[in-house]
This record gives sequence, C-alpha cells and structure tokens, in this order.
Amino acid sequence: MDELGVAVVIEDDADVRNLLEGVLTQAGFEVHTAVDGRAGVEVVRSKQANVVTLDIGLPDIDGFEVLRRIRHFSNAYVVMLTGRTEEPDLLSALNAGADDYIAKPFRPRELRARVAAMMRRPRHEINGQRPAPAWGAPATAAAAPGSHDSAVLQHNGLTLNHRTRTVEIKGEPLGLTRSEFDLLHVLLRGGGAVCTRADLVRAVRGEFYEHDTYISEADERAVEVHVGNLRRKLKENQLSPRWLQTVRGVGYRLAPSRPFEE
Repeated sequence: MDELGVAVVIEDDADVRNLLEGVLTQAGFEVHTAVDGRAGVEVVRSKQANVVTLDIGLPDIDGFEVLRRIRHFSNAYVVMLTGRTEEPDLLSALNAGADDYIAKPFRPRELRARVAAMMRRPRHEINGQRPAPAWGAPATAAAAPGSHDSAVLQHNGLTLNHRTRTVEIKGEPLGLTRSEFDLLHVLLRGGGAVCTRADLVRAVRGEFYEHDTYISEADERAVEVHVGNLRRKLKENQLSPRWLQTVRGVGYRLAPSRPFEE
C-alpha cells in the first residue's frame, strides 16, 4: 500500500476518472476506480478506502445515496464532485456526510489542496478502521495526566475540548461533524472577534489552505450551510443567540458571555 493509503475514484466520465486517478496516484495514494455508484460502494468496502472522490451524477444511483451507503461502514474522507453549487445541493452533500465538495471543472492543484486539508484533520475510528496518516500534519504530544489542558474552551455553558474533539453543553455531549467542530473552535478561540466567511472557509479546509487561495461564492455558501446546521444542533434562539451571532454582510462572531441559567 502506498504511504497515504487507499483512494477510490467513483466517476463515470472516463476523462475525469483518469485525471483523478493520475492526481491521486502522483500524490502518493494507491488508487482504485469505479464507474457507477453500486460498484463504488463495494470498492470502498473491499479496499478499506481512506479517501473517496465521488461524482454526484452517476448512471445508476446518485452520489448522495452512494455517500449514505458508504457512511454506514466507513469514515473515509469524501470529496463530492459536482457541476452544481446551489445551496440545496451543498446542503444535501454535507448532511449526507461529505467532508468537502469541488465544482467541475476543477484544477488538479485545487483537488490536491482539498484532500491535503481534509487529511490534516483528526478522524475517529469506525468499525476498527484506522485513519490514514495525516498529510503533512505534525505529531502532537498528549497532555500529561492532571495537567491544565489549554485545548479546553468554555463559553455560556458550552465546553469544547480540541484535544479530544468533543463538545458538551452543560455536561451533555453534542454530536458535531468535523466541519461544524472546526467552525465552532475558531469562533470560540476568537473570543468575540468577527470571523469573515473567508476565514471560516480556511478553518474548514485546514491550515494547508493558503491565505491567498481563491475563495469562491460556493465556498462561502457552504460555510453558511455548516453554520446553519451548527445552530440547529445548538438549538440557538434566533432572536437572542447564546453562542453564534451573525455580523450581516461580513461573517460571524461569538455571542457575549452571560449566565447559562436565565
């Protein structure tokens, strides 16, 4: 197996499939391909894929259904490929469990940057499957037992532990996706400073995504989708939010501190 693990390309267009295979092989993956959704699910299962590129428009079942099936047994990083960037499509992809999306036509360098950014994020095991080695991520030392952990952030009854990637509200665990967690972490670290949508796009993409990388409108819409999902899970009051405030036309910031019980 190549150093970065296994990548599976699920794509019915031969030219796009060959391009994806070449890019990922050059990046250091062992690459397998499938031309339709059902075959793709089985390749992901049999090869224990670490990364999957998934076309939405497949000849048998659509990419959303493929992703739902994959998520039953795999925690692989998944990039959806689509020619559509409307919010309903983005929402469907992210809710189905995609880590990222990329619009066609795409640049090979952009695809590599997206995959590299995803792989810098920790993954939890699923059914005993271990995540692939992080692409360019430095090793981190575990905190000593009983030591003060600066990775723990608290605000208005919410506690986020970046080391364990867990979130609790008044002691009750809150299940978040990778992107939702990363957005919340950035806003908590900001301590009330305004984070632009572009800032949050980079937070979702990871440190590998350079500061001068082009941020598209579709990228910013995806952040809005993530924030909307995060607010629903937090059960935010739209008129008086406890954690996330919208700064109209700019982005978001942390709501002011206040007692949890009112």
